Amino acid sequence: QVQLVESGGGLLQDGDSLSLSCAVLGRTFTSTTVSWFRQVPGKAREFVAGASYNGGVTHYASSVRGRFTISRDDAKSTVYLQANTLKPEDTAVYYCAARRQNLPTVTTQEDRYDYWGQGTQVTVSS
Repeated sequence: QVQLVESGGGLLQDGDSLSLSCAVLGRTFTSTTVSWFRQVPGKAREFVAGASYNGGVTHYASSVRGRFTISRDDAKSTVYLQANTLKPEDTAVYYCAARRQNLPTVTTQEDRYDYWGQGTQVTVSS
């Protein structure tokens, strides 16, 4: 049973920083591509950032590039999303997602991901 367990959400102010964590359980971490998505009520879920199974490829949405950084800690089977200079428009539920396929690429399409975490709320006030 594969589980993705997110943590680190919260209530922040415009310009603050935040680190989200996603622990991958029940699957060989070094064979797993993991990405972060986010969703605002009434809108489609959108890709935020992703890192390939070996960390060799990372990809970011244009809206977060330069402010967010995705990283992997193989020893802890955990993926992190460091979010700096947060804006109110970053407010959303953040989900981590993992793929079964062991490919050195990152896809932004949510239907390509096989496992999802429960989500963690990030609220940025102005």
